[in-house]
Amino acid sequence: MPERNPAALDFLLTRRSRPAKTLVPPAPDREELMTLLTAAARAPDHGKLEPWRFIVLERAALDRLAALVEERAAALEIDPDKAAKMVRQFSDAPLVVAVISSPKPSDKVPEIEQCYSAGAVCLGLLNAALASGWGANWLTGWACYDAEFRARGLGLAEGEGVAGFIVIGTETVTPPERPRPDLAAITTWMSA
Repeated sequence: MPERNPAALDFLLTRRSRPAKTLVPPAPDREELMTLLTAAARAPDHGKLEPWRFIVLERAALDRLAALVEERAAALEIDPDKAAKMVRQFSDAPLVVAVISSPKPSDKVPEIEQCYSAGAVCLGLLNAALASGWGANWLTGWACYDAEFRARGLGLAEGEGVAGFIVIGTETVTPPERPRPDLAAITTWMSA
């Protein structure tokens, strides 16, 4: 029989992201954040390519990005409500870690697998934050897909993208449980 870790399994069966709009300061300090980033970097990484990296967005950077979102929303004629929501994603956040998908040239590991690895990093960071008692949420949004925002705001190189913005802070309310997938409807068993 395999060795069980009931506490870890219970955490995974009951984990729940916290809405970003309910997160406030304080956020993890640099030392604690390094522990969370270390946990996230243990994600599956076929080929050991490390096809991702982190950008930690502290208060001044978040304010700068909120202003850039306003500018880009106007230039792109984004719906004002949609623009305001994206602005708040930065202006109201206590701390954000941008997980950057940074695929590497490889004959053995397809780019899609490298992107999956970046997604695994996002979930690992989210779960590490939650397991450490912080509130956390994985967000994206239209700015992730705007090349000018990525280049000017985050300094991303050609071919890099945002896998997710992980917002981390202190939760002010515990959200109610939400409906979960019907496993019978999404599971196929094959025995032959």
